[in-house]
Amino acid sequence: MKQKEIHHSMQPYLEGKVLLFDKPLRWTSFDLVRKVRNLTKVTKVGHAGTLDPLATGLLIVCTGKFTKKINEFMGMEKEYTGTFTLGSTTPTFDLESEPQDFISLENITEQQIIDATKNFIGDILQMPPQHSAIKKDGKRLYESARQGIEIKVDARPVTIKEFLITKVELPLVHFKVVCTTGTYIRSLANDYGAVLNIGAHLSSLCRTRIGSFELKDAMNITAFEKEIKKVVQEE
Repeated sequence: MKQKEIHHSMQPYLEGKVLLFDKPLRWTSFDLVRKVRNLTKVTKVGHAGTLDPLATGLLIVCTGKFTKKINEFMGMEKEYTGTFTLGSTTPTFDLESEPQDFISLENITEQQIIDATKNFIGDILQMPPQHSAIKKDGKRLYESARQGIEIKVDARPVTIKEFLITKVELPLVHFKVVCTTGTYIRSLANDYGAVLNIGAHLSSLCRTRIGSFELKDAMNITAFEKEIKKVVQEE
């Protein structure tokens, strides 16, 4: 696609920038990419690692020549914080679907909740969620899952470098996870609940770091929009 003429103040974005955003809740990762494209009028824009709509946090958006670095950024270590809700599961392993299979939490102890994390630290094999964007035979898994069809996929090797329970407020359990790329925190929630024999699902998620890039250095898309409009108006 040929790049149209753009405002000269947007030239740095056309040449190439690495932008750190705090993705808003309920936005898809591509919603944010589309917004950056619309604001800068630059067509060569991409993101380095999808965040689910119900997740917030760090999303790296690259423009121009820096889109070549996307795979490099995607391969970096990730850090997440969030909450699991214990005592129920969901088909999607998060709040995209309704909780079911409720189990009482009266016999669970805080020590059991903390100790269960040890099952996941190190190199593990993880089964991706059926409701995921992984392709099998040219079709995304979530497309089959929505039709009630379960597709057999192989477990994938991932590494969980750190898995901490930072606070227990039953049924909520607050956590911090440091992991390799390709790790599904939704799957981790489901598997963690299975180890505890009470079920669990992911109820909130925030990506706080990708490699050396940190959420504290990210910008809000609304602030970015105001800044772009201001620059254009001033010239």
